[in-house]
Amino acid sequence: MSCCRIVQSKCCVERALSPVQRFSRCQMASTWQSVQSMRQWILENGDKRTDPWLLVYSPMPVAIIFLLYLGVVWAGPKLMKRREPVDLKAVLIVYNFAMVCLSVYMFHEFLVTSLLSNYSYLCQPVDYSTSPLAMRMAKVCWWFFFSKVIELADTVFFILRKKNSQLTFLHVYHHGTMIFNWWAGVKYLAGGQSFFIGLLNTFVHIVMYSYYGLAALGPHTQKYLWWKRYLTSLQLLQFVLLTTHTGYNLFTECDFPDSMNAVVFAYCVSLIALFSNFYYQSYLNRKSKKT
Repeated sequence: MSCCRIVQSKCCVERALSPVQRFSRCQMASTWQSVQSMRQWILENGDKRTDPWLLVYSPMPVAIIFLLYLGVVWAGPKLMKRREPVDLKAVLIVYNFAMVCLSVYMFHEFLVTSLLSNYSYLCQPVDYSTSPLAMRMAKVCWWFFFSKVIELADTVFFILRKKNSQLTFLHVYHHGTMIFNWWAGVKYLAGGQSFFIGLLNTFVHIVMYSYYGLAALGPHTQKYLWWKRYLTSLQLLQFVLLTTHTGYNLFTECDFPDSMNAVVFAYCVSLIALFSNFYYQSYLNRKSKKT
């Protein structure tokens, strides 16, 4: 078929469409162009220092990990329903104390690098240079993001041990969303006042994974772990401090994106609500029922 006939054929098809169909086709084309433009913006406007690092350049790998995670959360309990719980004592001991070591390393890097760089705890722009301290901060931000991917294993361990009561909305929401939050952090804001989130969270995780590691050792250590309630209080305090910190920056002049501060503020508010409910249901409500 000649080129003229192909063009004529397309014209005939277009004329055969109703105005509504032509509008719908235009709208779909416009939407697709918008999606493509957004994709290009996401890929091309990241931090050039971190783009080459694992899982950073495109959101697709993280999105696939997230979808696989949701698939495991949905299918895992069904597959384990007629099976015996898996004995993971040795795995849990190694995993939890390895996470303690990783958290100690990240806490040290966040603290020391911020002090050496004279970071402000009120307003700190991102240093996008390739200076040793700027790259050191960017690298620990990446490790913090990657630790959130590793922590998805917490959910897998609950499923394999048939601890389905632990698969709460809070647990899945917190684990599933943190990988996206910190992918965006490393992709666009690897440093600056993002470090404050990492600093607080790694400190909390040192305490948290120490608790889980000791609990995994068995009953002879579990009887000394009376401080689980205070661990939840520490997590709540963390989110209150982060909400205050980002809220302050929303209303002051600071060379750090308000859009990111707004996202962190809203996210921390949601976690305060969810953790407060968990604290109430686990400790206050249960205690009142006993009395």
